[in-house]
Amino acid sequence: MTEITPDDLQKKFGQLKDELENVAGAARSTAQKVGVVAGVLLVLLAFFLGSKRGKAGKTIVEVRRL
Repeated sequence: MTEITPDDLQKKFGQLKDELENVAGAARSTAQKVGVVAGVLLVLLAFFLGSKRGKAGKTIVEVRRL
């Protein structure tokens, strides 16, 4: 059997940390993109629902000069 040295552990933990940072960075990037798209869709949905509701109750006021 071979002996495990602190340097071996440090190297392996360093490799695992690097891999984890790469995966987390990619997931964070994807989550940000999904968040932006969801926000834009929410704003557009609110706009269209609001404009549809606004048309139903629209009042036209005509001003005439005498």
